[in-house]
Amino acid sequence: MSEYKSEFLKTLSERGYLKQVTHPAEVDAYCAKGIPTGYIGFDATADSLHVGSLLQIMMLRHLQKSGGKPIVLMGGGTTKVGDPTDKEKSRPLLTDEQIAANMEGIKKAFQPFLTFGDGPIDAIMVNNDDWLGKLGYLEMLREVGVHFTINTMVKQDTVARRLAAEQPYTFLEFNYLLMQSYDFLELYRRLDCRMQIGGSDQWGNIVGGVDLVHKAASGDAYGITAHLITTASGGKMGKTADGAVWLNADRKSPYEYWQFWRNTEDADVGRFMRLFTELPLDEIARLEALEGAEINTAKVVLANEATKLLHGEAAAKESEAAAAAVFAAGGQADALPTVEIATSDLDGGMLIAAAFTAAGLTESNGAARRLIKQGAAKVNDTPVSDQNASLSADDLVDGTIKLSAGKKRHALVKAI
Repeated sequence: MSEYKSEFLKTLSERGYLKQVTHPAEVDAYCAKGIPTGYIGFDATADSLHVGSLLQIMMLRHLQKSGGKPIVLMGGGTTKVGDPTDKEKSRPLLTDEQIAANMEGIKKAFQPFLTFGDGPIDAIMVNNDDWLGKLGYLEMLREVGVHFTINTMVKQDTVARRLAAEQPYTFLEFNYLLMQSYDFLELYRRLDCRMQIGGSDQWGNIVGGVDLVHKAASGDAYGITAHLITTASGGKMGKTADGAVWLNADRKSPYEYWQFWRNTEDADVGRFMRLFTELPLDEIARLEALEGAEINTAKVVLANEATKLLHGEAAAKESEAAAAAVFAAGGQADALPTVEIATSDLDGGMLIAAAFTAAGLTESNGAARRLIKQGAAKVNDTPVSDQNASLSADDLVDGTIKLSAGKKRHALVKAI
């Protein structure tokens, strides 16, 4: 459909989220009346979500803001299998304790974006282990398996690609489609949930759930997917040279998060503003039209708005001020990522390479030495040339030492 009438789908379309919709006219009509209910599933493969999941979280936020009820489905059950979609090999199996710990960490990411509670449109969080963990094998085969054909399942991209390459595709993984589809059926029965939302890589799994609701419960169900986001240069969204851009503050500080958005490529600024902020579209159009050095103004707005949504307005302002102090004035700022080390380590002569690694500026001492060799490492704004040089207590300025990797990445070492 070129034009949607419901506020939810109209917003998703205008801001560039929509990739595929199973029943455009029907789901538009469903979203235009009453309280539409939709869910997204998140497997607990790590103790924090990263920016790659932010698109889905924003879609749930738009659903709630348009009068719908969001359901966050924690994959306590499906994580025990591991989603094989677009994976060239099986995911490592996690223990129940690891999954539980990861779920506790993941839950933190949703609080800033959604309002949870008992109200009609308040978000709720459920765990699919509550039903998958109790589902008998024969029950699963008779209620779910009967509605799926091997003919269709082997045509899914991931399955077909693995089989063509003669790579193992385990029977455990083969069941993931059935499990995710059964989630939709359970949420339809328990909560009258009619929509499943996800990234376009989940299209096959979502269609499986829609079909299962139709076949097993004679119900109306719909699927919506968003574009998979890559940067203008073709990189994967949320991945940097230093790894994933995590949403939890204990994994990625507000300042580092702000810097991630501030370093957005010029060609991505307008698109990312539409997807990851709530700025009005006309204001975004004005900002993305800026040219030359003025585009940096738009990048600061993007960084402030994105950081404000996740970490709050105070953190956004503090991060902007910290960046100004470091980049413009050449000073230090408390909001910079900080690593604490014992003063005795400095007394013993801590390798600068080790300090860069401890501060998260490099992944290893070897990478830090390469940085030094390239002339891109500085201590207190002074270039380092000796790969085997050490820090000392003499380098402390007001109790800290400033480390810089290139022009845009900085951290503090604090002696305790």
